Amino acid sequence: MTFLEPVADWIVGVYNFRIVALYADEFARGITNTLLAAGASLALSLILGTLLAALRLSSNRLLSALAEIYIQVIRSTPLLLQIYIVYFALPLLVPATARWPELWIGILALTLHTAPYMAEIIRSGIQSVARGQIEGALAVGMTFRQRAQHIVLPQAFANIMPALLGQTAILVKDTSLLSLITVFDLVAAGMLLNSERIKPNEGFLSVAVIYFAIYLLLLLASRFVERKLAGPAWNKATA
Repeated sequence: MTFLEPVADWIVGVYNFRIVALYADEFARGITNTLLAAGASLALSLILGTLLAALRLSSNRLLSALAEIYIQVIRSTPLLLQIYIVYFALPLLVPATARWPELWIGILALTLHTAPYMAEIIRSGIQSVARGQIEGALAVGMTFRQRAQHIVLPQAFANIMPALLGQTAILVKDTSLLSLITVFDLVAAGMLLNSERIKPNEGFLSVAVIYFAIYLLLLLASRFVERKLAGPAWNKATA
């Protein structure tokens, strides 16, 4: 008996890899649903958030006020409450949604919750672009679409990339609440392992490690996109 055997026994007692391996399929299913919910909600919330940001910057006071009211209502109420409202109230208001899978309901709730935060981030990014650059684009005859595509949006998204990463990381973690409306996500996989094997370390430590790995991938992706948006001059300066 070597001194490593007690150490190995202690590790297995704290975290049994063999038990986790037995639930690999369940964890794979949970990761898939988590990433699907987060990815779909992110894409939809960016679209809705861009629209809300445009309304907030609109010269029309009514549209700006309506967008502000929606943003403040969502930001002042808990996400869990919003998920429950969408889950229970939406089928009553729109009966056709009663046949929707719980995952779709969860994606809708996360989108409605995340869009206001994205709107404020995007709005701040647009306002961070120097007015002189926009006036210069006007002077050379650029259209609104050209100004947005080549001047405003690239700089705006480069400026807000850290904030977008932070909000995306929050969104990924927020998907854990979808298990409360029976969506089989990553947390649900850990809960299943714990309920069947009474092994909380194996269940919840595995979930924590996977969430951390997802965050690292998001961090690497955001830095890559940030460098691409910033252009070669910025890359040379930071090399």
